[in-house]
Amino acid sequence: MQKPLILISNDDSIESKGIKILTEIMTQLGEVVVVAPDTHQSGMGHAITLDRPLRVQEVPDFVPNVKAYKCSGTPADCVKFGKHFVCKGRKIDLVVSGINHGSNSSIAVIYSGTMSAAIEAAIESIPAIGFSLCDFGRDADFSHTTEFITKIASAILANGLPHGVALNVNFPAKSEEPLKGIKVCRQTDALFRETFEERKDPYGRSYYWMDGFLQNEDNGGNTDEDALKENYVAVVPVKFDLTDYKAIEILKEVLV
Repeated sequence: MQKPLILISNDDSIESKGIKILTEIMTQLGEVVVVAPDTHQSGMGHAITLDRPLRVQEVPDFVPNVKAYKCSGTPADCVKFGKHFVCKGRKIDLVVSGINHGSNSSIAVIYSGTMSAAIEAAIESIPAIGFSLCDFGRDADFSHTTEFITKIASAILANGLPHGVALNVNFPAKSEEPLKGIKVCRQTDALFRETFEERKDPYGRSYYWMDGFLQNEDNGGNTDEDALKENYVAVVPVKFDLTDYKAIEILKEVLV
């Protein structure tokens, strides 16, 4: 039987530990092709490159029996290039993105390059999953994620996803307590509250560094933040259709 074709990308770059681990896991499930940014692209959201050419190079010896490429573009660019050039004429069965170094739960999904790669695939009607770990460390421990990544990816390969849907999967950081399981839940209704620190360069000119914190006042239950705090794998189905269908009827009464 022909193996499923799996396209992998991320936003932490082709050099990250997370994407190599994800690639090694996916080789157990199908034929794997990797197209990932050549530099760090966190926080790029769904940006695409329109003002300069894309530069793409094959990466030899990335993972055995895997064709891998580094691209000068964004995560969304990488998925577009993977589908329309590298895998042109072939059916891609699954796109996976990650494993991201850092959480993409709650409002972070909007800014995430990792999730934008998955959502780009959903736009193309390809089942897609973004995987993230709540640990920003360069040498983060991903060992507890393998079983669940395999389970989730296998289930989607076998059953697909509704049109336009991608999965946002977040793992708690590695701890002494084993993961309790999987919770399919909703996105936390929270905000990232920014702070800006002013600094001076050697010439006395001001520059600014953005930081902040997640302000979570969502007490409605069954959220991704709740699941992560309880040491579950949080799985949120997300859509690229941003229409508020209930608001359509309300606005018809007000505007039409």
